[in-house]
Parts: sequence; C-alpha cells; structure tokens
Amino acid sequence: MNFKARYISQLHDNQSLNFDEAALELFRYQAQHNPVYRDYLQHLRVQPQQIHQVAEIPFLPIEFFKTHEVKTGDFEPEVTFYSSGTTQSSRSRHFVASLDWYTRTTQRIFEHYYSPLTEYVVLALLPSYLEQGGSSLVAMVDYFVKQTGQQEEGFYLRNHDALLQTISGAQQKGKEILLIGVSYALLNLADEVQGKVDFTNVTIMETGGMKGRRREMIREELHAYLKRGFGVDVIHSEYGMTELLSQAYSLGNGLFKPGYTLRVLLRDLNDPFDIRPGIRSGGINVIDLANVDSCAFIETKDIGRLQPNGEFEVLGRFDNSDIRGCNLLIS
Repeated sequence: MNFKARYISQLHDNQSLNFDEAALELFRYQAQHNPVYRDYLQHLRVQPQQIHQVAEIPFLPIEFFKTHEVKTGDFEPEVTFYSSGTTQSSRSRHFVASLDWYTRTTQRIFEHYYSPLTEYVVLALLPSYLEQGGSSLVAMVDYFVKQTGQQEEGFYLRNHDALLQTISGAQQKGKEILLIGVSYALLNLADEVQGKVDFTNVTIMETGGMKGRRREMIREELHAYLKRGFGVDVIHSEYGMTELLSQAYSLGNGLFKPGYTLRVLLRDLNDPFDIRPGIRSGGINVIDLANVDSCAFIETKDIGRLQPNGEFEVLGRFDNSDIRGCNLLIS
C-alpha cells in the first residue's frame, strides 16, 4: 500500500489516530512531493529529516494559494475551490483530488459535534458564495442537504418569505433545522423578522463574512445582534476556509472545537517562526491532516487565543499581511 492510501485509511480509523505522528509523517511526505512547499523549506534552509516535533514544522503562508499551485503529487483535480474575491486573480485556489474525500470528512466532523444529518433539514443563506461559484462552503452544504434526504429546497438567495415558510413547515413536522449563513445575510434576515417568527428547533450558524455588505462587527456584537433579531439564546459558528478541508465549530460560547483532522497552533505576533507551546494569543497556524493533496501546514491571517484543551477563539485578522513569505518564491 502506498503512502497516500495508507494515510487516508489511518485517518478514517480516527479512533487510533495519533495526531502528532500523522502530522510528522505527512510533513515529510509533503516536503518531498509538494514542489511549492519543498522550495519554501529550502529557502528557509530547513532540513525535513531534522524536524522531530510538530511545533518545529514550518507553516506555509496562506497567500501562496493565491500565487502558486499548491499541490502534493501530480494529479488532475476533481474540483477546484476558490475563495471569495473581486477578481479571479485575487482568489485563492485549492485543488482537490477527491470531492468525496472532502465531503465525507466534513460530515464526520459535523456529526461528531452535532446530530446525524438525517435528523436535520438544512437550509442555507449563502448568496455571495453561490453567485461567485467555486465555494467549498457551498459544496459542503449542498452535500449536507443531500444527506438529510429532505424534500425542502436547501439554498435561498434573498427570498426570505420562502425560507420562513420552509422553516415553519419543517417545525410542524418536528424536524431539527440547521440554518447556516454568511453573516450579512443572517443580519438582513434578522432585521426582517425582529422576533416575529418562532425559531424554536432552529440551529442558527454563522460562517463569518460581511463581504462589504454590512458594517464589520466583532463576533460578540454580531451574535448579540442575531440573538435579539431571531429571539434565540445561542448562535453557532463554523470556522473554515477555502484552503482547508476541515472545519471547527463553536456551539455558542465563542470557543471553536476543531475537527479530528484539525489542530491550531499559535505563532508570536511579531515573529512568525516562533511557535512556542506557551503562546496563548497570537497568529493562527493550522494543521489540517485532510489536506493530503495540497499543504497541511498553513499560516493564516487570523489572530486567536488558544485554550489548553485545543479549543480556540478568533480575535481578528492581521492587516497588510499579504506579502509575508510570498516574495520568496514569486518569479
């Protein structure tokens, strides 16, 4: 059995997964078979065979997904995910060898923290993602909708009346409802309903993103606004991005619980190569073991706070951070 087949089999049997061992094994594989990551390590003068701890692994700045083809091995992608952006050239690209690998991973993570998808009616307010196309979030939600077996339409652009009718009908059937939406779209809906609609049995999950449509808010302000508008006690959150195949979820307390393939480490705000275990607030670095065909070790532009149990908060984002590291490989 070759490395990839053995590795994927190991991830499926997550009960026996040793995260550190899997991460180090994947690091050595990608350091050899991912040309962009390999060149980046060479510019840093890092010898992969001398890396023995997860905290020693160099993380690839996320901007490389905009400027390079970040691929491990030679394959024709089944799907390419794109980030949101104003032009095609400014959008990150994630080349995915197997859509099934991605969707099954997302389902296992979701169902670990929530109920089986068959118990839900899944509804989505993701207008900007639908309109731009190529969204990993839309692909995930579309898969969730299909897995529920629901008869109801899953996606709604701006037809709030139809969405509210669907919610009412699902409630009458006694079904649990997951309403997942980009922040500005949920705010628009909350403004319209203003407590006039019963959202009992509705799990409201925001995925972030104002997309220039509304005033930017910190998460606490956003959730307070949504709770008032929908008349609910809790707002859930999903943490994911185009460059990741795994997600983390906040069940309402502001702390994200990472999926079994995901781990967050923090780097010093002033020294991106300082990833000491004692750092509790800093730049978010992500290990995503599901990124077997791209790069599993990503330096994001998010700033966060880490809890001893691995849960994390997202506090904000770096400003003007698009250049850090990328000029090493731009030809």
